[in-house]
Amino acid sequence: MLGRAAGMSAPRWRGGSLDLRAALRSGGNLLFALFVAAVLAFTLLAAVHSPDDPLLHPSSHQLTDFLTSATSTSTFLTDDSVLRTGEDFNASTSSGGIGAAEAGVEAEIKEAVPFIKLSDVASEAEKTEPAAEKTEPELAVTVDTDVGTGDGAAAATTEETPVTEAVSCDTEAPVDCTGDRDLFNLLMRSAIERFPDLHFYRFGRPVAVPGSPMECDLAWRFRPAADAIGTGRTTYYKDYRRFTLTRDVNTCTLVVDSVGEYHSGVGAKRNGKRKGKKGKKGKREAPVTDFVPAKTQVRLDENAANNEAAGAVSEPVFVVGEAVNDSLPVVASESEFSRGKYLIYMGGGERCKSMNHFIWGFLCALGEAQFLNRTLVMDLNVCLNGRYTSSGKDEDRDFRLYFDFEHLKESASVIDQSQFWQDWGKWQKKDRLKNFYTEDIRMTPMELKDIKDTLIMRKFGNVEPDNYWSRVCEGQTEGVIKRPWHLLWKSRRLMEIVSAISSRMNWDFDSVHVVRGEKAQNTQLWPNLDRDTSPESLLMTLNDKVGAGRYLYIATNEPDKSFFDPLNGKYKTRFLDDFNDLWAENSEWFTETKELSNGKSVEFDGYMRVAVDTEVFLRGKRHLETFNDLTRDCKDGVNTCPASS
Repeated sequence: MLGRAAGMSAPRWRGGSLDLRAALRSGGNLLFALFVAAVLAFTLLAAVHSPDDPLLHPSSHQLTDFLTSATSTSTFLTDDSVLRTGEDFNASTSSGGIGAAEAGVEAEIKEAVPFIKLSDVASEAEKTEPAAEKTEPELAVTVDTDVGTGDGAAAATTEETPVTEAVSCDTEAPVDCTGDRDLFNLLMRSAIERFPDLHFYRFGRPVAVPGSPMECDLAWRFRPAADAIGTGRTTYYKDYRRFTLTRDVNTCTLVVDSVGEYHSGVGAKRNGKRKGKKGKKGKREAPVTDFVPAKTQVRLDENAANNEAAGAVSEPVFVVGEAVNDSLPVVASESEFSRGKYLIYMGGGERCKSMNHFIWGFLCALGEAQFLNRTLVMDLNVCLNGRYTSSGKDEDRDFRLYFDFEHLKESASVIDQSQFWQDWGKWQKKDRLKNFYTEDIRMTPMELKDIKDTLIMRKFGNVEPDNYWSRVCEGQTEGVIKRPWHLLWKSRRLMEIVSAISSRMNWDFDSVHVVRGEKAQNTQLWPNLDRDTSPESLLMTLNDKVGAGRYLYIATNEPDKSFFDPLNGKYKTRFLDDFNDLWAENSEWFTETKELSNGKSVEFDGYMRVAVDTEVFLRGKRHLETFNDLTRDCKDGVNTCPASS
């Protein structure tokens, strides 16, 4: 019996083969053991692994696209790019900012507002005429003194030969700029006909010019046709020009003799100041407009109602040319300050780095403040790296010189650091306000969510890269904190220069970015660049892409602009320095930035040049990049071209 039992417990052999069920059981146990070992190994690796800094070694395709974008390298600096800001994104690409539903609403609103056409102006003009005048033309009565003087002769003349009575016309009589509707329609039609590459959305009321009885100033809001159709930009521009009028000696009708240059109609410039106390939010006074087509007004009213119902902003657009109100926000009262919750970043490695580095860290801080539902306490003194300054040394500059602080303070909760510490010093002890302190990134934003103290302070040390603000948004936080790109726009003062340059080329130009400098001299990394960017090669490349006689804007780091003289015979070449009067001492930009800096003159520094140069380049109807269109060399040297190219 014992032998039989032992024989039953052992694996049975049938026909020389092992029992299949026992073999499967043994194999399953082996696979489970291997799975457990793999899980333990992965857990141990994850616990000890320290990931690379994504700023230095980009792991996100979005970050890589931002820092290596081919369309953001129009620069006077070697290997530095302009990091695009919120106004450069359309609704379909701003995944890090506005939600899909909200972005869809914005896109629908922007597309729903039609621009003004000549037919709209004509129809509006006809509405102002009496019905009888629309259907019955004026009968001309004439007198011919050369025919006989008898009654029969007079009757014959009246019946058979209609002639017009001579019109007495005072060609020097002053025009009525504000009260003459026909004159208003004439000015609008002239603007639309003169600038066919623009889409007009609003016209302001014409304004008389003191001391010039035959001139009127007129303002309008517009968008380039290419921007409205192709790029998805939400930017609107404002221009005001001076119209010189004459009278036809035969009919005494007014005729537009000439239209002034960009911003020549200073009488039509509106300040657009806000009501209320300085620094506080208030509603901008509505622009004085006398003409909005009926179909446009219906759409505007519908959009306003929809936005009000949805709690959205009535006109979420970026307007260049309006007066800028970037005064510092202030806290209204002690009770309001004490009820607030604040977040501040102190120290950090972002200071005096490239502007791209600063933006990447600043948006992380702004994103955490929004996640915690707190006001971000920000330092408006930005350390500008010496690579951008004429002195070659790091210098402190005002944040508002580079970015649209008005849009930021109206779209997010921020306060200036100096103002905050003044209020904190006055009321912290009195109201027993508490602050919570943490170093570097020891606590994640999720761990700070339940902190009730008035102030959360992140103090960053001196060890790089662990002291980068951007580290707060890495790791497990990356899926929680989203950088609000839509809140950071370029300074409208810089964009005003972009608008002026584009207007001087009638918004009808092509652009090319030509990288030379040190790269052209380094034939080991860029063996073909010098030859491919020579004037001869440029003429051959541009021949089939840019028509002869067109404006050609050249964004380049080549210091000797005479290098491009051979192109002048075929194109009207323009460079950034050709427009330096826009930031000279007598310019609007110089005056406004001097006031912003407490009477100290501001240098139009290297970063400003990069920003303006890039934005003008992007507004060309056709824009050609060096490493995409002019040469086969790779942007970062031999064997660094993307596989997709």
